[in-house]
Amino acid sequence: MADDLDRLLDEVERRLCRGHRHGDGEEEAVAAAKEGRSTKLLMNAGSSEEDIDDIIDEICNDSSFVKTPLKLKSSSASVTPESSSAVVQAGRKRCCPVYLGGSSSPHGIGTNISKRTCDQLRCTACDFRVSLFNDYIWDQSCDYLFFRNNMPELSKLRAKMIKKKGARAYACQCSWRSIDELTDLQTQQQLRWVCGRHGE
Repeated sequence: MADDLDRLLDEVERRLCRGHRHGDGEEEAVAAAKEGRSTKLLMNAGSSEEDIDDIIDEICNDSSFVKTPLKLKSSSASVTPESSSAVVQAGRKRCCPVYLGGSSSPHGIGTNISKRTCDQLRCTACDFRVSLFNDYIWDQSCDYLFFRNNMPELSKLRAKMIKKKGARAYACQCSWRSIDELTDLQTQQQLRWVCGRHGE
């Protein structure tokens, strides 16, 4: 989808720039004819009355922008659903949206379709990597100074960790959470955590 958007924007820019140049209208018509596009739009693209939406609609309806399905290349004769999803996930670098979850929630690259908890979280406030501990929650007495002084030393953090099956304790140097079920990070407005990229 990003490639389609880039191609669309490039085409809009190309058509607008051609319309502003003087003396190469004939060249534009030949190029447009070669590409199978309408010359009318190229000639009118420079006029101030032309509506950008009309240009975009014209480009979207252009036969050269017909969507073709992407084909995954595989060394084997058949691609299993598991291996094809691995190929798709390998191309992505960041979770969107970012999910937190308990220890029973699978982790990896989270998407709207594949709801996985992010295990590459980073805090934009303290610039610390977020640590996560399966089957633990934080004691209610935890405070900012405790994490500021003890992160990321597990031996010191254990003093305020309580064992709880199915939960996951998250913490950076300035924030902490105990999570039991799959949660969209956007619902936790006070947390300044982001996905710090996968596969690097």
